[in-house]
Amino acid sequence: MVVHLLVPQTQRAGLGLPVGPRVGFVVSKAVGSAVTRNLVKRRLRHLARERTGSLPAGGMLVVRALPPAALASYDELARELDRCLDRCVAKVDLSTNRAAKAEDVG
Repeated sequence: MVVHLLVPQTQRAGLGLPVGPRVGFVVSKAVGSAVTRNLVKRRLRHLARERTGSLPAGGMLVVRALPPAALASYDELARELDRCLDRCVAKVDLSTNRAAKAEDVG
C-alpha cells in the first residue's frame, strides 16, 4: 500500500477552525473484482478509523491499496498500515506545505 499524508499550512499555524483528520481510499480495478475491492476498502476503512487519533488535526490521509492487498489478511493490512502511518507521521514536515509519503511494495 501507499499512504500520503498532508497537513494544510493553516492547521500547522493554528489558524482556522480545527478539523479532525480526513481519510480517503483508492482501490483500483487492478486489486481485483468489485467484491474484492469492496472487501479491501471495508477493511482499510475500519483499520483507519481506529488510527485517526494518531493523525494531526486537519490532516488529510490517502491510502492507496496495491494489488497484493487483495490477498492480505486483516492482520497483514493492519501491520502494513501501521508501518506506513508511522513513517508518514514521522516524515511530515510541519514547517512547509509538503506531504509525506510512505510506500510498501510487496
